Amino acid sequence: MKYNFSNANLNFENFIDKHIFCVTLPSTEGVVTGLYKKVFSILSREFYEDELITLYEEIARYKINNEIPYTIMSNEIYALKNMLIGKLNENVIYTDTVKILHLFQDINNRVAHLYLLEYIQNLISSNNVRKSSISDLIEKNIIVHYESHLVWLSSLAINIRDKQKDDFPELDDTACEFGVWLHGDAKQIISNNSKYKNIVNIHKNLHLFALKIFHIIDKGEYHTLITYLEKCELISLSIGTELALLDQILINKKVTKDSLTGALNRNGLESVFESQYELSLATSNSFVIAMCDLDFFKNINDTYGHVAGDKLLKLFVNTVKENTRNSDLIIRYGGEEFLIILPTIHAEKGKEVLDNIRHEFSNIVLEFNDERISATVSIGMIEIEPTVLFKKSFIDNYLIQADKKLYVAKKNGRNRVEA
Repeated sequence: MKYNFSNANLNFENFIDKHIFCVTLPSTEGVVTGLYKKVFSILSREFYEDELITLYEEIARYKINNEIPYTIMSNEIYALKNMLIGKLNENVIYTDTVKILHLFQDINNRVAHLYLLEYIQNLISSNNVRKSSISDLIEKNIIVHYESHLVWLSSLAINIRDKQKDDFPELDDTACEFGVWLHGDAKQIISNNSKYKNIVNIHKNLHLFALKIFHIIDKGEYHTLITYLEKCELISLSIGTELALLDQILINKKVTKDSLTGALNRNGLESVFESQYELSLATSNSFVIAMCDLDFFKNINDTYGHVAGDKLLKLFVNTVKENTRNSDLIIRYGGEEFLIILPTIHAEKGKEVLDNIRHEFSNIVLEFNDERISATVSIGMIEIEPTVLFKKSFIDNYLIQADKKLYVAKKNGRNRVEA
């Protein structure tokens, strides 16, 4: 179809200022601006639909390569559409609003298709890494059943890519491989009833979105397919997160405890850390590790005796346990040093949890031999976002980073959390 908006007098600078610079990465501004200059050049003369669509596909490929989200690209498309329609209201020459709506719907759909194909490719690749991380786990408990759902999700993505209905993955949430386990053996394994019901409901919602995809897979509604597939991945990852937390609780129970404090023994650190890393990689979650050191602990031992010191160590471990989840870990690293691992958490929330532990411990008073003894703790934390398969060298590297943050906490006055 041929279009002509040459009399619209579109304002290129106004469009760029309002809709491009504010959402484009600084490193891509020049290229994106240049491409949109070409768009406005086309709109200033008579043109065929495919000419504009081809240029928008070029813009989309560039944005995809620079990891600029589809929502940003889509907003730019609709911003230009609205600008054109606004000009229609100013000028009676342009009365065919339907043509503009049709043109920009086609543009957005072509762009959405490119983003969808890229997203599917990345999803399949990510799922392969997630499956590998599960396979590499030293100890496989509940999380092993998540692997079947990663296979299911990849199959769903491939069917969307190929517009294939004949070999579609199982839509019944009770009949897929994961669903069979969930409605069977999982009832006995997951003892927390509310946790079990939550996973069942999440899984059911996932299959409802898959059913929506099935009904529109061959209709070319690519922007909707992106939304639904993103929902499926997010829901799938939330299932993995729930299973990973349950797995972590089981792992914690099996690791030997420090006889004095009840914290986990340091000799189990390597296997525990590797399991946490692989679980986080499998479920695309970050986690936090924190190195903790009781302030001036030698002075407490020298002043009040080692029995008092031991009691304070126990109080610190109890404080950590009271302010963390069952899936969180505390490991006695040595003497008055402890390592805390918080699964499926980001830095901001992790620091909040650790600062609460620090605050609670600083308010505790130990009454011992007619003395009132209190202590504080310094904490250095880092957030870990796994992106590659685990290597043995990772443990020491991350512990060194956390220890450096602990040193900063001490240098800055102690009784604080440094991230």
